Amino acid sequence: MLKADLHIHSKHSPDGEIDVKEIIKSCKNAGLDVISITDHNLVKGIPEALEFGSIYGIKVIQGIEIDCNYKGIDLHLLGYNINWESHDFADLEVQIAGKVMGSFSLMIDNLNKAGIDVDAGEVLLKAEVRLPSAELIAEVLLGNPRYHGNEKLRPYRTGGARSDMPYINFYLDYFAQDKPAYVKIDYMDYHEAIALIKGNNGVPVVAHPGLNLKGKEEIIVELLDNGAEGLEAFNNYHDYEQITYFANIALERNVLVTCGSDFHGKNKPLIRVGEFRRMREYEENLAENIARLI
Repeated sequence: MLKADLHIHSKHSPDGEIDVKEIIKSCKNAGLDVISITDHNLVKGIPEALEFGSIYGIKVIQGIEIDCNYKGIDLHLLGYNINWESHDFADLEVQIAGKVMGSFSLMIDNLNKAGIDVDAGEVLLKAEVRLPSAELIAEVLLGNPRYHGNEKLRPYRTGGARSDMPYINFYLDYFAQDKPAYVKIDYMDYHEAIALIKGNNGVPVVAHPGLNLKGKEEIIVELLDNGAEGLEAFNNYHDYEQITYFANIALERNVLVTCGSDFHGKNKPLIRVGEFRRMREYEENLAENIARLI
C-alpha cells in the first residue's frame, strides 16, 4: 500500500520554515513512498525536492498550492504534475508578492482596530526575504515581551485555550475570511487558476474543501463542474463526516481523491509529515488514486 503525503510546505512558503532536504529526510523516516511539496503560489522548492527525493528513494510529484477566489470565497487549489519550469509560475510568484505586500499595511491597521497593536517594521525585519504572513505577525506578538500585556493574546500563550497551535490559530481567529483583521486580496479567479494549472499539463485538486467551504460544502459540485479534477478529502481539517462526504463525491464522479498533512513546521506544530485523518474503508481507493498521479 502506497504511503503518501501530497500537501507539504517548505521554507519557501511564507508560512513554512523547514528546508526541503530536511523535509525529504523526515518523509523517509516516516516511511513515505510519494510526496508533493506544494508551496504557496511558487515552485522554488521543486528542484531540491526532485534532487533529494531521488537520493532518498521517494517519488516526488511536482506541485503548487494556488490562492484563488470563487464567487467571493477564498480557495486553495493544488496543482500536481505541473510543468514547474514554465514562466507562468515565475510570473505568478511576482504577482502574488506584489499583492501581499500591497495588503500588509492594511493587515496591520485592521489588527490595530481589533485591539492588537504590532510594529510593522518588526514583522518585516523578521520576515527577511520572505513575504510577511499572518502567522509571522502572531510569532512576533507572542515572542516579544513588549506585547504580553495585551489580554487578547492570552489564549495563544502557553496554557491558553488556543495555545496548541498558536500561530495558525491566531490566523484563523483574526485573518481568515470574515474575521476581524481579514484583508481581501485580489487573488485570481478560480477559473483562471484552473486554466493556469491545466495549461501547464497539471492536475487541479481542491485543497481541504471542508475548511474553505465550511457551511457551503455543496459548492464542491460546482467546482468539479468547472474544472477541478480531484478533492483532497483526507487531511487534518476534515472530521470523519466531511471525509466521507468528499470522498464519496470524488468516487462517484470518478475524480481523484487525495491526501495531505498540510505540514508547515512550527506554524502547525501538531501536524507531522505523513499524518492526517484517514478512514480504513477508503485506503484502497486512495492508493489507486495516488497511483494515477505517479
